[in-house]
Amino acid sequence: MSEFREQGMSCDKTRWFVPFVCLLAGGALIGVSTNLAKYAGEIDLTPLAFLFWSITGASIILLVIALLRNELPPLNKRSFEYYLVAALVSVAGSNLIFFSAIPQVGAGFVALIIALPPLLTYLGALALRMERFNALRAFGVAAALAGAGVLAARKFSAPDASVFWVLLALCGPVLLAIGNLYRTLRWPDNASPSALAPGMLIAAAVLLGIVSILPNFSLAIPPKAFGPLALITAQAFIFAGQFLLLFLLQKTGGPVLLSLLGAVGAVVGVPVAIFLQGETPPEGLFLGASLIALGVVLVTWGGVKMATLPTEDI
Repeated sequence: MSEFREQGMSCDKTRWFVPFVCLLAGGALIGVSTNLAKYAGEIDLTPLAFLFWSITGASIILLVIALLRNELPPLNKRSFEYYLVAALVSVAGSNLIFFSAIPQVGAGFVALIIALPPLLTYLGALALRMERFNALRAFGVAAALAGAGVLAARKFSAPDASVFWVLLALCGPVLLAIGNLYRTLRWPDNASPSALAPGMLIAAAVLLGIVSILPNFSLAIPPKAFGPLALITAQAFIFAGQFLLLFLLQKTGGPVLLSLLGAVGAVVGVPVAIFLQGETPPEGLFLGASLIALGVVLVTWGGVKMATLPTEDI
């Protein structure tokens, strides 16, 4: 019996290796993505155009993958609702806010505030009884939030900070937290991650296309310019990997671990913004990044501990 229990615990720990890898890889792609969005503004690509064409390209890539795996997106009333709502809060709305704010507040700041959803997601998951309370995970989420909060507070108090853009950018993490919970609660029956990801991105492209009808919004790409097309192509592949990993993490790790994607993105995105984009390092960077890293470790380890406990202990 003891040997069987040890084998079960080993299996549970192995099962948590997959979401942990998805967390690190997906977060890294988010960090790179925020910096590409800043560069897009420097070569005259509008946030909407860059986001629309990148999302469209990513949806095509993921749709081809789904076709090759014979896992086409489900087409029914439930799945259409899922695609539209998930696309609005998780892709179109949140990313349009972030990409629009980056030229005003910097890629480093946006990379940092994407680390804010964990507390909102964890509290929502507890309220909806999607998660059992675990002190280790709660402390980890609080640590990650505190780290991002230290950096965000310093940015907000800077003399050249734009209050409007800072506040608008802070709305993005709220949408991400809502999306984390919604996608888990409304996951269509028997649907695989590789089937749902392209459906969500296609819906996001449609929503962004509708936004382009409004005055002062355009999907135009600078003519006869190789740079914008190359950047859009790179971002399309990054989005494809990012959202495929997001759905895999959603399925294997749950909404709270998923919410830490932004924390990992901050750890990757801020150094890239500083060393490659020439941004000034945020004050309190070492303390904030250390707390975020601690949060990722504790939330992941807390999940492992919960998975290895017998049912009566949790």
